[in-house]
Amino acid sequence: MISYVTLGSNDRVKAKAFFDAALAPLGLIASYADDEMVGYGPRGGETQLWVVQPFDGLDAAAGNGNMLALAASTRAQVDEVHAAALAAGGRDEGRPGVREQYGPNFYAAYFRSPEGHKLAIVCRTPA
Repeated sequence: MISYVTLGSNDRVKAKAFFDAALAPLGLIASYADDEMVGYGPRGGETQLWVVQPFDGLDAAAGNGNMLALAASTRAQVDEVHAAALAAGGRDEGRPGVREQYGPNFYAAYFRSPEGHKLAIVCRTPA
């Protein structure tokens, strides 16, 4: 259903350093980068996440209530992404663990990028 997602950034250099580290455990790489945007996707695959300078020229701001959830293949990947995000300057918004209110196999972690975007990493497979 979703073709791609964009997150606004006021400093693409810092944002790229953060997302390079945080998304590496998922096998996502910067497949495109210039002064205005960085695009991430699997090697040889479609670019699905763009970190961009807003096209309207105004400052980027994280939305309250907005969250991007990325899929992980294993619970270990959830743990790795969360740890990488925090090590790269992200802020913890929920340690890795099962969220039974969403189902018995919903294993997730939550963090914010240095610019305040909330992200989740989710694995829906049994331990």
